[in-house]
Amino acid sequence: MPNGTWILGDLFTKDYGHRGSIQKLWEQRWKFPCTKGVYPFHDGKLEDFEPVFQHLIENNINDPYDDAYTNAFLPTAQRLAKEAEEMEKEDREKAKDLYLNANAVFRLARFPYIGTELKKTVFEEQKNVYLQGSRLWDIPIEEVVIPHKHASNGDGDKIPLYIRKPKGKGPFPTILLITGLDGHRPDNTERTTEHLARGWANVILDIPGTTVDCPANKRDPLSPDRLFTSILEWIKNTDYLDEKKVIAWGLSAGGYYAIRLAHTHCSQLLASVGHGAGTHHYIGQEWLEQIDKHEYPFGLETAYTLKYGYESFEEMKDKCQDEFSLVSGKGEGVAVVAQGMKSCRLLLVNGVLDGCMPIEDSMLLAEYGSPKEMRFIRDRAHMGYPEANGVVYPWLESIMGAI
Repeated sequence: MPNGTWILGDLFTKDYGHRGSIQKLWEQRWKFPCTKGVYPFHDGKLEDFEPVFQHLIENNINDPYDDAYTNAFLPTAQRLAKEAEEMEKEDREKAKDLYLNANAVFRLARFPYIGTELKKTVFEEQKNVYLQGSRLWDIPIEEVVIPHKHASNGDGDKIPLYIRKPKGKGPFPTILLITGLDGHRPDNTERTTEHLARGWANVILDIPGTTVDCPANKRDPLSPDRLFTSILEWIKNTDYLDEKKVIAWGLSAGGYYAIRLAHTHCSQLLASVGHGAGTHHYIGQEWLEQIDKHEYPFGLETAYTLKYGYESFEEMKDKCQDEFSLVSGKGEGVAVVAQGMKSCRLLLVNGVLDGCMPIEDSMLLAEYGSPKEMRFIRDRAHMGYPEANGVVYPWLESIMGAI
């Protein structure tokens, strides 16, 4: 896209000012969301986070991939987990809250990308604490590890999933929740609870290149197709899930896979939601050269380079769009959108001022294949919060209820 024509306008080259400064990030962008318990502080409390950030500020720790950053959170996370375990005998409700508080702090410790050995260890600890806490819920989370029957070209042979389903035998309408770059399976309590209230089951997976849990070969643009073939076959053969009522919902970087899935497996889905999704421009050189300035807390260069398996960010800028774009990808079977493949019903939702995944990436899909449904939130950034979920849930209900 020629420079100067982005819908972001002047915001495209504007430096938001927090990059490289934990103090600015905390004081200007994160402290208020923390008080509200919203991204990325779901289920966290200001009283748990503020001392950690003061420590980071006082010690001039600004690199999230430095072990000093990760270690700053661990005493608080581990203390909360221990308090939760001890509280189980006295007050289950307080114990549940403490486990969720611990989960939130573990998440920030491994944020923004699980790109160090310490963060990998922390993620394992987070998952253990999350599942331990969920045992106290009326309807807990269950981890199910299924075979990757269609694995090839370097894929792993097992797919770990989180399952949360209503009580009873089913079969239940199912939301296939596809996580993002920094949000993973233990980070979706609120969504799964909303789905349960509507009588829907949840199947949650991590996307290629973000955790060791996803077996898909991150360097193979076609590995997601094999991954979802194995998952959808498992859903079909699982009695308590209704194979005829499956809707995919991809979050942020996961939206890319929800869009791809809507095309490659359209006959196996009722619908799909690409929420805050990238498709083409987000991995183009012009866009990538500015992402260190936008609203994302720590920039995306390191995370993207590691996610897609490149040796450097320069290599990623040079190759990624050709290899992974759903519109212009040069590998056989990559550009599923531009090839005119039919899609199932597909809803695209985002903020118009998204500086992570350009709104143009959603708009572009209107030029190809099946008609798409779109709702863009004016004056909102990545994901279109807080209004976005108020768009998605009625849309999901209208489809599930129409069957």
